[in-house]
Parts: sequence; C-alpha cells; structure tokens
Amino acid sequence: MRAIPLAATALTAALLLTACDSGGGDDSGSSSGKAGGGCEIGRLGVEVGPANAAPAAGDTGNIPVSLTNQSAPCALDGSPGLALKAGDTVATVPAASGAKPEKLTLAKGESATFTLTYVRGATAGAKSLAAKTLEVSLPGDADTTKSFPWSYGAVELKGGGGAPDASVGPFTRAGD
Repeated sequence: MRAIPLAATALTAALLLTACDSGGGDDSGSSSGKAGGGCEIGRLGVEVGPANAAPAAGDTGNIPVSLTNQSAPCALDGSPGLALKAGDTVATVPAASGAKPEKLTLAKGESATFTLTYVRGATAGAKSLAAKTLEVSLPGDADTTKSFPWSYGAVELKGGGGAPDASVGPFTRAGD
C-alpha cells in the first residue's frame, strides 16, 4: 500500500524538477556565457556606412553603423563605444547630448544600428584630427574593438583641440 503514494510523490518531484530545468545549458542569454547576456563584437556582423559624408570643412556628416547578431540572443545595454585614431592619437567620441540608451535584445539574425555624427575639419592643422581608423566597441566590453578605415576626411576638434566635434547616437532596432 505504501508503494503507490511513494511512487506518486516520486513522479511529482520528477515532473517539478523537469519543469524547472533550463535545458542544461547556460541560460544567461549571452553568446559566450557572460553574465548579463551582453553582445560581443566578435559575434556580430558590423557594417560601417554607406555614409552621408561631410563634403567640406565645417559641414556635418552622418555615418550609420549596423550590427547583426550572428550567434545566440544577446543584449546591447548602454551606448556604443567609438574612437577615432590618427597615428598615436586616439579621440573618444562621446554619446550624443540627450541620448537615452535603451536595452535592446537581439535574436540571431536581428540587427541594430547607431549613427556617428561629425563635423568635418580642415585638411591640416591643430584644429582637426586627420583620422585614419574608426574603432567600435560595445557596452560592457570596451577593451574588445573592431577597426574600420576612416575615409571621411579630417574631424574638427572642439575648441581648437582635444575632443572631436562628433557624437554617437543610441542603439536602435534596425527598421525602426
């Protein structure tokens, strides 16, 4: 008589444990198992442009950057990291004034974009940065970057030196 209640209890316990199982894998949502499920640049396709380049010094240009997830679902939570390089000089591009980053979760195959806006500088001189490379990083992993050639001319420096007259907008889901 005791065998029936014990069997029912064992069956119930087994069903409860099965329902709680996440499939045995890492369920953090990260493509690499990182806590928080942040996207990694090495697991995303990254495309820079086509650009609305600034044609002359003092003009404003816009360069879209598209990211396509090629792996497990992951999240973009924060602002993209951008730096312009000219030889040994590295200039960090700040987030656009008033930009409010929102967390985006990308399934495999989904895309997000952001835009780099800049003011073209004079070809030579201390008031501009003759950028040759654009480095892109993601929130939570600023040390890992992808580099792209910069072919949009010199970038004006604010106040005649230091920071580039440029900004980066927040991530938006492609198609929005």
